[in-house]
Amino acid sequence: MAQKKDTPYLERDISWMYFNHRILQEATRKNVPLLERMTFLGIYSNNLDEFFRVRVATQNRIAECENKSALKERNKARKIIKQIAKLNSRYVQEYEKAVHDVIEELRGENICLISDKELTEEQTQFIRDFYRSKLNGFITPIWFSAVKLLDNENDESIYLAVKVSRKGAKKPVCDYAYLELPVSICGRFVRLPDKDGKSYLMYLDDAVRSCLPLVFAGSGYTDFEAYAFKFTRDAEMEIDNDLRTGTLQKIAKGVKSRKQGKPLRVIYDADMPKDLLRRVMKKQELDSLDTIMSSGRYQNHKDLMQFPDCGKAGLKYRAWPPVLKKELDGPDSLLQKIQEKDRFIHVPYHNFDSFIRVLQEASINKKVSSIKISLYRLAKESKVVKALIGAARNGKKVTVVIELLARFDEASNINWSKRMQDAGIKVIFGLEGLKVHSKIVHIGFRQGQDIACISTGNFHEGNARTYTDCIVMTANPAITKEVDKVFDFIEHPYNPVKFKELLVSPNEMKRKFINLINTEIKNKREGKPAYIKMKINHVTDPIMVKKLYEASSAGVDIDMLVRGNCSLITDSNGPGSNIRIRGIIDRYLEHSRIFIFANGGDEKVFIGSADWMPRNLDNRVEVITPVYDSAIKGEMNRIVDYGLNDTMQGRVADGHGSENFWQEEDGDKPKFRSQEALYEYYAEENKKP
Repeated sequence: MAQKKDTPYLERDISWMYFNHRILQEATRKNVPLLERMTFLGIYSNNLDEFFRVRVATQNRIAECENKSALKERNKARKIIKQIAKLNSRYVQEYEKAVHDVIEELRGENICLISDKELTEEQTQFIRDFYRSKLNGFITPIWFSAVKLLDNENDESIYLAVKVSRKGAKKPVCDYAYLELPVSICGRFVRLPDKDGKSYLMYLDDAVRSCLPLVFAGSGYTDFEAYAFKFTRDAEMEIDNDLRTGTLQKIAKGVKSRKQGKPLRVIYDADMPKDLLRRVMKKQELDSLDTIMSSGRYQNHKDLMQFPDCGKAGLKYRAWPPVLKKELDGPDSLLQKIQEKDRFIHVPYHNFDSFIRVLQEASINKKVSSIKISLYRLAKESKVVKALIGAARNGKKVTVVIELLARFDEASNINWSKRMQDAGIKVIFGLEGLKVHSKIVHIGFRQGQDIACISTGNFHEGNARTYTDCIVMTANPAITKEVDKVFDFIEHPYNPVKFKELLVSPNEMKRKFINLINTEIKNKREGKPAYIKMKINHVTDPIMVKKLYEASSAGVDIDMLVRGNCSLITDSNGPGSNIRIRGIIDRYLEHSRIFIFANGGDEKVFIGSADWMPRNLDNRVEVITPVYDSAIKGEMNRIVDYGLNDTMQGRVADGHGSENFWQEEDGDKPKFRSQEALYEYYAEENKKP
């Protein structure tokens, strides 16, 4: 939706660049353990790759549109691409310095990342033996002269461009090739033997460089040079882009014919000789909108997320073992406990196994007749799916809604779907034109109260170790009946359905959120308590942005924790002057969505799967549930309040990209880190009798 000139609006993709910069900032902080800083560098790089693959690809396609009626969108996309390029150019310098600094500091801790130029004779022999035992057969050079384009290469891989020559000939002999590094097979880092109390590591890139005479054995070449390069491909035009359907259709018709997967960003070693660089670039289909960037010796820093710790546990965060809630432990039935009282867990602080146990118990409980669940992403060895398969084999009617369009998890989801179907599970592949992003479970009983679980995140064991998410488990009939109706809606989308308790998109979620905000505006004018507190991943929907500005201008206090994209601008003299936004980057990825409205003193609390983006509110099946249990409402307030008061990890997200750390006016107060405080609170609570 077009924005009026008097409505400040930060474009989603620029906001995302600011968010990723916060991750880079974390990698430069001296109070963050060294190996965790290395992990943040890897996360930053991995995020940027995906951003170019999807978001920048989408902007490029819009910018290339030749349909005259889409001129406004095309010009806007070109402007955004230029802004991204400018920010990226600035951040890459910070990034390279951060990588250099961390590597140097690791040397001080006796972890030495050495290059092929630093190898001793003993280490050289070790690398040669490593090549013969591990690498030989997995590296095949391809002559540049033999290929027309680099159009079959994998953009998740790293390549070495190699210049080979032969001394002694009357006329210099020179040729050019490239090879793919077998990172998926051998890992990115080679661990060499320790010596004199020091651990030695080497990039696989350098190990291959030092073995090039073996790679080209028998070819007669005597001199070898190798330089890294990588590219990022256009993954697809985002189906759920923040544009009206009509605009998308115009653009789809006007975009030039182009091969899907065309490179749109190439990064290469700045030391690469010009003759070799020409050959690399000649084999790419690039245009003026694509990013071509010289960089350092090494590419694909996402591999830093798997940097070996060399036994140096002290260089990582102190372990926070997940707390197994006492009320959800022991031999008593968890299903019965949920039927007696609403329960909740907050992962990864709480142990995700409590949720797994609910499914496992339901799979063998003879009173349970059915299990329905929506799945978006699945762990490689999913305990969730294994429990569901067990339930089906025990005669339960099991229905699984699985989203095949979960980006970059499509293959995994298809594989699991086949296994579930083979076990007799009814598998529903979402809705045409609508991603099913809700995270819900319905457990039906032959006798007794049904149970529903509503989560803010995926039912995924891996995510539950690093993503903060809340799962509410309830037997409230008003909630369980409507959760069941959501599954009916997914299976029969053309049947009219109304929800009284739940906020469900694309039905009426946006309208209900607007009504809740309108109530706060009305109550403020009437002198009643009026405030909004929320924790969310993204806020970019223009209608919701405008509505928050309206509430702010009316004097409603608005405090927000926003992890990623945020289109609000909170200038002190603008419509967002009464809005305070914090962004937290810490050891866990902030992922839960919690919404709290004063409601004139009778506070309303909601949790669920939806962010405030057009895709979530208009183009996906999302579910938000009210929280009625007073104790759980208190816990949701605690989570949000702790985050809002975080003076150690909370940045001010004002829409200008400064990302300064938030500090209390009273500078004498002790520093406060919300994730650490939450973990300690849950651990202490669990010790109480």
